[in-house]
Amino acid sequence: MKIAITSASGQLGRSIISKAKAAFGKENVIGLARTPEKAKDLDIEIRKGDYDKAEDFAEGLKGIEVVVILSGNAEPDKRIQQHRNIIEGAKANGVRKVVYTSIVGEPGKCKFDAVIISNRQTEEDIINSGLEYAIGRNGLYVEADIACIPQYINAGEISNSAGEGKCGYTTRKELALAYVNMIKNDALNGGVYNLFGEAITQLELTQAINKVHGTQLKYRAMSVEGYEADRVGLYGEFFGGVIAGIYEGIRNGTFDAPSDFEKVTGQKHQSMLAYIEEMK
Repeated sequence: MKIAITSASGQLGRSIISKAKAAFGKENVIGLARTPEKAKDLDIEIRKGDYDKAEDFAEGLKGIEVVVILSGNAEPDKRIQQHRNIIEGAKANGVRKVVYTSIVGEPGKCKFDAVIISNRQTEEDIINSGLEYAIGRNGLYVEADIACIPQYINAGEISNSAGEGKCGYTTRKELALAYVNMIKNDALNGGVYNLFGEAITQLELTQAINKVHGTQLKYRAMSVEGYEADRVGLYGEFFGGVIAGIYEGIRNGTFDAPSDFEKVTGQKHQSMLAYIEEMK
């Protein structure tokens, strides 16, 4: 079967494509990208796929049986129509099944709500589309924390507003495995699945980094207001607010939920300690 994966040039898109090529053969995997030139190195057919242009998906989804829709990165109120452009293109072309990369969390607990709500609307749009579907709700990427280890070491600490809240983290590698299983295993159709490992606190994350890297980092809990002001000062109102909202969400339990990863993949999610060791 022919499979199309949106946002092909992005990090998650690339990870899913790599797994899909191994599972289905590169001749059966199509990448969709806003700028196709950025995805040429993937060694698969690349078609134009700008989320803002419905005509790209009316054309780009021809001959496709399953499309994987990666949640967009635009402001939340813009994402809903962007995703609808893909859903409508899928319906017009007789695509059988939609797989969607959503995000874990229930609204009402933090300033990250707008992102969660936009994802829930797309989930509803897919469920009501009449197409077969499987939806994954991603945990937070731990790669961002791993990339920040030099900064943590320089500061001697990890500081944010998560407090003692727990978070279900994941990696793009683990998500790629889950989404390829969701593509090929129709027994998972009609389900919504939480995809992440065992939920941990920021202190446990700090201790895992210390164990692997031989560091003596401390965890310092900041106030929600203080951390938001710090992030907005560094990254601006929108992105700074999103980052601050994520850690407020961790504090309030937004990302602490039962995981369906083993049900979807047939194996346990890699532990945080094992991943940090691997990345070292």
